[in-house]
Amino acid sequence: MPINIPEQLPARELLKEEKIFVMDEGRATAQDIRPLNILILNLMPEKERTELQLLRLLGNTPLQVNVSFLNTATYESKNVSKNHLDSFYTTFEFVKNRRFDGLIITGAPIEHLEFEDVAYWEELQQIMDWSKTNVTSILHICWGAQAALYHHYGINKFELPKKLSGVFCHTLTDPTVKLARGFNDLFEAPHSRYTSVSIEEIEKNPELQLLALSEDAGAFIVLSKDGKHIMITGHLEYDACTLGEEYERDLKKGVEIDMPENYFPNNDPTKQPFNTWRSHTHLLFSNWLNYYVYQETPFEWE
Repeated sequence: MPINIPEQLPARELLKEEKIFVMDEGRATAQDIRPLNILILNLMPEKERTELQLLRLLGNTPLQVNVSFLNTATYESKNVSKNHLDSFYTTFEFVKNRRFDGLIITGAPIEHLEFEDVAYWEELQQIMDWSKTNVTSILHICWGAQAALYHHYGINKFELPKKLSGVFCHTLTDPTVKLARGFNDLFEAPHSRYTSVSIEEIEKNPELQLLALSEDAGAFIVLSKDGKHIMITGHLEYDACTLGEEYERDLKKGVEIDMPENYFPNNDPTKQPFNTWRSHTHLLFSNWLNYYVYQETPFEWE
């Protein structure tokens, strides 16, 4: 089934080129079904790239999905045009009286800051509190996952000795969990971060389940046992080239950085890396939309 997004959104034509089913608004309203309403709080600096990555995944399910984009009012992004934000984004003030079937909170390259020092932390706390009553299920990615673990469960992040960057093998702890339907017992996924969270603290919390972890990358998929919050500490949504582009960007900035692990063929940065996590990415998003959003959300919000 298709994804319904604004006609002028730049990602629209790219999605069509990839044969992702994109529906225009007229055709969507003519269908006698209720689409899922998904809100994306996009905290990433390169917003258009993140839009494309997430829309590609939301559009590859048997469900009709309406997508709205949210940005912070307390911090103005410097890497995207004001015209793009004004055309396709809104702020919390304009959605706080609405209800959504699903919410995605993305990562942000601000791990070096304490949560309370982030410019929009109070606003993000308001959004996370609002989501408890106004959203059926929330998917948190990377820094967004760490923020959710801290805000909802009191589990703080800690700094790593160096940046964790690369593609790592993960072990599934319970294949019967609906989110992991179709997953291999071992699977790969990319990470790109300077901080991590304690496996021990997660396992001690009676409200949480650690669904996937890695010997090298630590906790990966954490979910609340009521299915409300799903926290992904890595970046399953990344394209094959994203880690390499981040690596080149850091080198140009003069940052002392190691080559992403298990990423370039033969550790040769001149060779094109392969996407070895794509199938599990699609499975996770499809399972989330089906089992945690579609199957749980009311047809009509009271």
